[in-house]
Amino acid sequence: MDWYPLWNSLRIAAISSVLVFFSGIFAAYYVARLPRLGKGLLDVVLTLPLVLPPTVVGYFLLLVFGAKRPLGIFLANFGIKFVMTWYGGILTAAVVAFPLMYRTARGAFESFDERLTDAGRTLGLSNTYIFWRVRMPACRQGILAGAVLAFARALGEYGATSMLIGYTPGRTATISTTVYQLWRTGDDAAAFAWVLVNLAISAAVLLTVNLLEQKQRRRAP
Repeated sequence: MDWYPLWNSLRIAAISSVLVFFSGIFAAYYVARLPRLGKGLLDVVLTLPLVLPPTVVGYFLLLVFGAKRPLGIFLANFGIKFVMTWYGGILTAAVVAFPLMYRTARGAFESFDERLTDAGRTLGLSNTYIFWRVRMPACRQGILAGAVLAFARALGEYGATSMLIGYTPGRTATISTTVYQLWRTGDDAAAFAWVLVNLAISAAVLLTVNLLEQKQRRRAP
């Protein structure tokens, strides 16, 4: 059994999750502080990949990063090509997983008691210190849950991935695209084996989210 799809899926999901983790926290923190109108507009833009069909997201990525598009041509001059490359999967996974991280982190930040921030300022603490040592610890359960969900979404991504990087054994194959290709060629046994692998990983992710939620409920006053 060729384990490349598992390795490729895990590295794509892991790298994209790191990118989404920090960008999602950054966006959630600043959007939560905006006036209602600005918050509403940005919320729609940042959450749009969550409700769009994945193939539509992949189509938009092709319009932007395609080999014959201005940005694609510009990046190609530096040896960067997102179409039909494994690291193009990082781009697609990050785009589709970002809204989950962003929405979860924003909800955690909006439930944070801002009186703790005011108290920290009266003690002369900097905003950076308050953010990392007060706000983040208080919101960590929600943020960790968002990170786990983003990882799961990135790991299971198919539609946008198949549009942008396709399926090339040993190069761009992921678990999701491998299942489809094996089914399409009539190899049901191998497809089912990969389905079981995906089920095991998904079950572990959901168990982690449930444990985080239970831990948060136990700490709630």
